[in-house]
Amino acid sequence: MSNENYQTVIQTLHECMSACNQCFDACLKEENVGMMVDCIRFDRECADMCGYLEQALERGTPFVAELAGVCAEICEKCGNECKKHDHDHCQKCAEACLKCADECRKLAA
Repeated sequence: MSNENYQTVIQTLHECMSACNQCFDACLKEENVGMMVDCIRFDRECADMCGYLEQALERGTPFVAELAGVCAEICEKCGNECKKHDHDHCQKCAEACLKCADECRKLAA
């Protein structure tokens, strides 16, 4: 499948990566950064994986299903962690991550 067929998921991956990067940065500025450690860790993992999968899809990787499966798992874990926090940046990140997890699951199937 050519990368034109992946434009929707590529956009979703990019939005998720951006949300995670914004959440990561905002979490580091929270007063009680210690309670944000897991959120920060998952934000970083998720942003990196989404960025990698976005690039891999654009270059026509033969590992679409495998990478999308891993990305879906990471996005879901990040989204569920972010949902635990009331901060606006965490809630926006959770929404983006869970949407991305759904899109990635479709590719992994």
